[in-house]
Amino acid sequence: MLPVIALVGRPNVGKSTIFNVLTRTRDALVADVPGVTRDRQYGFGSTDRHRFIVIDTGGLIETPRGVQQPMAVQTQRAIEEAGHIVFVVDGREGLTPSDLFVANMIRRSGKPTVVAVNKSEGRDDEIAVSEFHALGFGEPRALSAAHRQGIDELADAVLAGIEPAGPGDQPEPDGQDIRVCVIGRPNVGKSTLINRLVGEERLIAFDEPGTTRDTILVPFERDGRKFTLVDTAGVRRRARVDEAVEKFSVIKALQAIEEANVVVGVLDARDTVAEQDATLLGIVADRGRAMVIAVNKWDHVSTEQRAEIRDQLDVRLRFLDFAPVHFISALHGSGVGELMQSVEAAYDAAMRTLPTPELTKVLEGAIQQHQPPLVRGRRIKLRYAHQGGRNPPVIVIHGTQAERTPEDYRRFLGNCFRRAFDLVGTPVRVEFRSEENPFAGRRNILTPRQQRSRKRMIRHVRR
Repeated sequence: MLPVIALVGRPNVGKSTIFNVLTRTRDALVADVPGVTRDRQYGFGSTDRHRFIVIDTGGLIETPRGVQQPMAVQTQRAIEEAGHIVFVVDGREGLTPSDLFVANMIRRSGKPTVVAVNKSEGRDDEIAVSEFHALGFGEPRALSAAHRQGIDELADAVLAGIEPAGPGDQPEPDGQDIRVCVIGRPNVGKSTLINRLVGEERLIAFDEPGTTRDTILVPFERDGRKFTLVDTAGVRRRARVDEAVEKFSVIKALQAIEEANVVVGVLDARDTVAEQDATLLGIVADRGRAMVIAVNKWDHVSTEQRAEIRDQLDVRLRFLDFAPVHFISALHGSGVGELMQSVEAAYDAAMRTLPTPELTKVLEGAIQQHQPPLVRGRRIKLRYAHQGGRNPPVIVIHGTQAERTPEDYRRFLGNCFRRAFDLVGTPVRVEFRSEENPFAGRRNILTPRQQRSRKRMIRHVRR
């Protein structure tokens, strides 16, 4: 499981800036994730050594009023969810009574805590952190989130003792089970689908939201191929979460997505395709996981409702055009076999080896069909392609001015590779690298005599 870090502190100390640096985003990457309020944001963070989930929280004050009261509740829940706390303070303002209040709240949790002294740029580190030793959380860390200084060192200090894991994608399991994560809102039929696949009442399936309260692993074999099915708690808006046992559902879903090879997103045909469905499935695509969409309870809707659901899928899930869609009944089993065929095909596509000669041939065909555009009056020249990773497939294209390739042409090339190699069910990432000039940095490669001759020739031509 990925470790979970919560950013906690009083208002305006830079928690959101640290969050954005850790998640490598300009703003909160998953601000609208289902079940998360505007003051409690989740994202995937990484350094060169570690990968983790990070939670941003609203500022804590001693006497909250109005909207500050639910903000305080959300922060307390984030502290309970997290395994590690980053206590953010302002190095310019120094230690304040509000910091002492926050420190007491964190201390009661008993969670490992590192003090991050933000806005320490331009000051000696020892001087910047000196007064914060009084908080009693060990050695404070000086950093400047605005200048991206000290952030990786902070994360490594927080996760000291945890085995490092680089930010790269998962390797192929090499004979191990294919890990299939089943996600969706409450009561869409996730547990019923898994029971149908394994052929027994392995999981409690009850017509009430919130029956599943933790991730559950179910070994399963189909046509000689081994799987591990992962059932997750339904994710719903935080305003509708009343039971304390459901407060970890977002964390569990994010961790299950990160560890999955293929994700099955289950929707309820009797309901609309909601924004929270699109957001949750968007997180899966952003993490590069192979995906299959299952619209469950298809036998319970009328012809008119079916047409409406199809239209909603086309509009709200247009960005998931790579993911096969199956209309199923988990209760009666219709369409479930075809669903698992797509799961296997998506996994195979995500793990496929793409030979360099074939990739380059497809690239050449795409260029003949549609030339790269001009950038600053110069034509982008793309020369060859090779595979840079799997799960998802990463295709690296080399050329001249390659990094300036416009976004629409990048999508065009990605679709060309997808069609050529039948990469159904998995995102395809295309990276561009410009070839280095072999003469860059080399000056005066001519002898002095040759340089003089060259200058005389240039003057002669100009005359």
